[in-house]
Amino acid sequence: MAASDKRDPLTEKLPWQWEEQEWRGHVERVRAGRSLKPATWPQGAKAAVAMSFDPDHESIPLRDGQTQPGKLSQGEFGARVGVPRILALLERRSIPATFFMPAVCALLRPDEARGYTDRGHEVGIHGWIHERNMELDPKNERDLMFRCADTLERLSGQRPVGIRTPSWDFSDATLAISRELGLLYDSSLMADDDPYEIVADGEPTGMVELPPEWIRDDAIYFPMDRYTALRPYAMPRHVVGIWRDEFDAAYAEGGLFQMTMHPHVIGHRSRMVVLEELLEHIAGHEGIWYATHAEVAAYVKSQSEASS
Repeated sequence: MAASDKRDPLTEKLPWQWEEQEWRGHVERVRAGRSLKPATWPQGAKAAVAMSFDPDHESIPLRDGQTQPGKLSQGEFGARVGVPRILALLERRSIPATFFMPAVCALLRPDEARGYTDRGHEVGIHGWIHERNMELDPKNERDLMFRCADTLERLSGQRPVGIRTPSWDFSDATLAISRELGLLYDSSLMADDDPYEIVADGEPTGMVELPPEWIRDDAIYFPMDRYTALRPYAMPRHVVGIWRDEFDAAYAEGGLFQMTMHPHVIGHRSRMVVLEELLEHIAGHEGIWYATHAEVAAYVKSQSEASS
């Protein structure tokens, strides 16, 4: 069945049969509201840089029921090799970062979770086992999200204030559950380059969106899977050119430069060279505010409230 032939599970209608109220309702359920890009960044910085890493480790194969040692070892590389390399690089450059960590990964390695916060980094919600929340009913999605928050708080010593949904999927229930948890921000939606307020059914929520983008994600360029069509998209040195251009544009506009990376992807030697080159390029610019996602969200929200 073609995508255009799929029936709405609630109405049994095909999309071309929807009345305006129906298609408009789908579009307006979760939207981008007012821009939260501030007039100025802290200490007069010209741009903000928010680096993030998703330590998925073994959670993705486990989610898919792949329990063979080979697949799990690829995730183990992220924790065993990738994370120490990333933490050492961030420490050398005095850069804070946000680590969106599946709860199962934190349970497997509680010292890793606590190690992030002990070093001044942030830990955010990233699913229980990197589940596909689009396939969950609201009750199970809520249960897993609350369990994630409680588990990460217990193991890291820090109550999460932000979420990045697994695979950036966003169900009809995700926003309501995030708000019930009292989260400050989300980093899964892609309606802008800069922070914005999330709107639900036409009403401002007060929740900040720090939009990611696949362009600024290592996982679309580098992974390899032997049994599927997934192959490396580009040479590492080509990718750093894309990311430099993204940063340069954000800097010229006085905006936010946000990156999403994964220890099992970026943590390999040739990929770490790319990350090092990117950070060296950023360091060559004056007026950079390096911050966690929570710090960016809190700042832009406070600025918007002060000006309203």
